[in-house]
Parts: sequence; structure tokens; C-alpha cells
Amino acid sequence: MRIGVIGTGRIGTIHANTLSRHREVGSLILTDVDPARAQDLAHRLGETAAPGVDEIFTWGVDAVVITTATSAHAELIGRAARSGLPVFCEKPIALDLAGTLQAIGEVETAGTILQMGFQRRFDAGYRGARDAVRSGRLGRLHTVRALTSDQAPPPPAYLPQSGGLYRDTLIHDFDVLRWVTGHEIVDVYAAGSDAGPAMFREAGDIDTGAALLTLDDGTLATATATRLNGAGYDVRMELAGELDQIVVGLDDRTPIASTEPTGPPAADKPWTGFLERFGPAYEAELIEFVDVVRGGRPNPCDGREALQALRIAEACEVSRRERRVVALAEIAGAAGATVP
Repeated sequence: MRIGVIGTGRIGTIHANTLSRHREVGSLILTDVDPARAQDLAHRLGETAAPGVDEIFTWGVDAVVITTATSAHAELIGRAARSGLPVFCEKPIALDLAGTLQAIGEVETAGTILQMGFQRRFDAGYRGARDAVRSGRLGRLHTVRALTSDQAPPPPAYLPQSGGLYRDTLIHDFDVLRWVTGHEIVDVYAAGSDAGPAMFREAGDIDTGAALLTLDDGTLATATATRLNGAGYDVRMELAGELDQIVVGLDDRTPIASTEPTGPPAADKPWTGFLERFGPAYEAELIEFVDVVRGGRPNPCDGREALQALRIAEACEVSRRERRVVALAEIAGAAGATVP
């Protein structure tokens, strides 16, 4: 199998390393807006660098992996679909619903594969939580608490192109909330704060956000995120039911300290970022993509799943701006979305 990798930044490098080691992948063609960066990675991996995107589609590949800037995702997905090629793409498809729906439409018209990169679905902790919920171990689920806290904010130049905290960060919590519980979100109430560094206000973004979400079975969930968690990178999910409660992301590297006299000590080496925390999950999702391309298993996260997460983020943006509860039915694009 020959795979084209478009984008050789941080995540593109991780994915290229994973694919280069895979026994079913014979070779890679790498390209990037910075040709020298693609050439350097190709040299280190013993693979081939292409001068541009066009060569990915003319040199003959069996599948494409897209890890470019978000602004290029939808166009590249459509181009791959029209070429009959399976695609793995980092989230999101686009920062707007119209671009997302157009790209999904091209994939569905072509009958090709689009697997989206929501890596938490491949994390051992979240998979364990999903199994616990689906098995009935917790009984009736009544409360879910999800959080994502970055140790340090991204560069100021990133913020205007990020789509904002709900679309860029909390979208992962929204996706995995649906995936773990097996239920849809019916309405949201969201709030945000830009009281931190001025760069957030200048970009029209927030540095901290929170949302109260109601699921279709009555379960209540909260999702919070911040760019300013100096203790370390913290991603957790707590699920409480009538019979039991569990937590994802609580280990000896969780950057949280107890004030109780007999509580656990603070982490000696707290997580510093998502690439470190979810390294095994990033590898697992690409291994599964190869299996999907080979016909060995169904698509674990298609474009419609990504659309649902974006719709929730969009609802949160409307709620924050208008200071009201927003029903998901108000947000375009609901038709055809299902929980796997």
C-alpha cells in the first residue's frame, strides 16, 4: 500500500512515523507547504518527498492522510473523493457547517471513505469508560463531567484560525461524550471568559469556556476547557450512575493535587500536552485506518460523526453569544447523523 501524507508538522510527523513502520504500508509520499520540512522528514524515514499536493494525486497512491492547516481540509477531502481515494483527516473537516456539509456530500457521492481524527476514541481510558457504560456497570447514567485544560496557550497567530475554544478544543469532549454514552446531545447552555491574556480578546476568542449539555435520555453533562492550566495538561471525564462512578484520565501524571491529609501526592511528572498524553491513541487510529482501507473493519469515525461534534460546538457559540439555551435542532446538518 502506498499512502500520501499531506502536511508534515507535528501530527503529520507522528502519523508518517506510524505508517512508515506499518507492515502493510510499502511506501509514503510526503508533501508540505514547506518543502524543506517534507524533504527532511522523508530523508529521516527513508520515504519520498513530493514538491506539492498535485503529485500526491498524480504519482499514484492508495490512500491519503491530511494533516494540513484546517483551512485546507475540506478542499483536499473533496479532491481525494473525486479521485476515488480513502482519506484520513485530522479534525475538523472545516470550521463552518457549509464547508463541512459540502465535503461530506462529495465523499458520499463518490462512495469513498473519510475517517476523522478524533483520537480519544482510541484511548484506553475512554474505551474502558464506553465499555463500562454500555455493559450497565454504572446503572442509569445521571451525570458526566468532561474537561480539557492546556498547560499553556497556543501562539497568538494560531488563535484567529483556530475557530475558537469550542470548535478547536471542546469539540473533542463533545465527540467523545456522544461516543462513550451512546446518546445525542439535545440542547446546550454555554458561557466563556476572555479575562486572561489580551491575545484572546484581540482574536475574538475566549481562554476559558464551560457548557451544560442535556442528553436525549436526560443525562446531564458539563464540559469545560481552558488554555491556562499552569499545573499541566489535564484531560478527564467523570461518569456517575446510580450503581457506580468512574473516571478517565486519573493517573500518576494527572496535574492535580489533593488538599486532604491522606490524599494522593501531586504528580512528579505531569502531562505537558496532547501529543504526549495521547501518543498511543494517535498511533492506534492510523493503524485502524490502514485496516479500514484494506477492508478489514468498518470506519470508526466518519464525516457524519465529525459533523455532529461541530454542530454541538456551533450551538455552544450561539449560546455563549446570545446567553440562552440552544437546541441542537436549531443547528443545520442534523440529517443522517447517528451514534455508532
